[in-house]
Amino acid sequence: MIIYNVTINIHESVHDQWMDWMQHKHIADVLATGKFTSARMVKVLVDEEMGGITYSIQYTTDCKATLQRYYDEDAPRLREEGLRLFGDKMLAFRTELELISDH
Repeated sequence: MIIYNVTINIHESVHDQWMDWMQHKHIADVLATGKFTSARMVKVLVDEEMGGITYSIQYTTDCKATLQRYYDEDAPRLREEGLRLFGDKMLAFRTELELISDH
């Protein structure tokens, strides 16, 4: 199993609008691509020097090939919407993780 982790720092001035968009539109749009089986959103409990509030959204998929199809077929469109809505008030970075074991 592959976890596609998107860590986002969002400025307080757009936090509520962003949270509504994430929970009611964006995560659903990513899942609607059919390339992920689930998503989890968590708050990062660290005070950032740059300010803002940080979250991690973790999407699970079966393999790297499926994740690559997401990058090729869906990611540009879905990322563009966030940039258009929130611009420099949102900073995101992405990490690919491979699950080794659950205990």
